[in-house]
Parts: sequence; structure tokens; C-alpha cells
Amino acid sequence: MQYYLDANTLIFILLDNECIHKDVTKIIEEPSNIFYVSAVAVREILHLYKTGKIGEHRYRTAKDILNAIENLGIEIKSLNKSHLLVYANLDIVKGHNDPNDHIIISQAIADKITLISSDRKFQEYTKQKLSFIFNKR
Repeated sequence: MQYYLDANTLIFILLDNECIHKDVTKIIEEPSNIFYVSAVAVREILHLYKTGKIGEHRYRTAKDILNAIENLGIEIKSLNKSHLLVYANLDIVKGHNDPNDHIIISQAIADKITLISSDRKFQEYTKQKLSFIFNKR
């Protein structure tokens, strides 16, 4: 199976955080599964690193984070026109105003790949063809 990882889920993986639910851990540990992360999510993670909010003790540089993502076998996916077309037509859930999340959701919908996140608001987008697994922390 193929999966997109949201920024929060990837942060938990990178920091060996215990906020990954056992059901999601099983998915992550399955060797046949393929994982992707949006370049938008990676930008979010790098911003958090650069502002000292995550990983300052584990990673010496932002490049170390990128190398860790690569070493985990996670492919960083760029935006393309099909993602932007879904984004342009995405109905925004009331109270969910994060444009980064909307792009990440749109990528998963356009690519028909299940998205794993700890953000409960993502569940609301299943009505718009998002395949979603909630990481219960």
C-alpha cells in the first residue's frame, strides 16, 4: 500500500516520539508499504526546525532532517497541476483555515493515496474523496 504522511506524523517518526498509535506503527513497520510526504509538509517541518520548535537536540542541521527522511525511504512529492486542480475545487471545512493542510489533503486526493495524520479535521475531507487514517495520540 501507499501512504502520505502529514507533517505531524512525520515529526513523530523523526523524533521517535511515542505519539504514534499502535495501528499506525503496524502500517509504518510493514516493509511492503511505500510512504510519501508532500514538499509542503517538509517545508513546515524545516520551518519548525529553523525556529527551534523541533529537533534541535537530535538534528544539527536542516540537511540532517532531509537526510533522515531519505534514509527512512520516504519520497518527497512535489506539487503538480492535478494537485492544484483538486485544491482549487476543495471545499474548506469550517474552522479549518490552514492552506498547507489543504494542499496536503489535495495531493492525497489527487494521487488517490491514503493520508495519515493526527489532525482530526482531516476526517471531514473524506466526504471529498480523501482516504484517511487518523493517528490517535
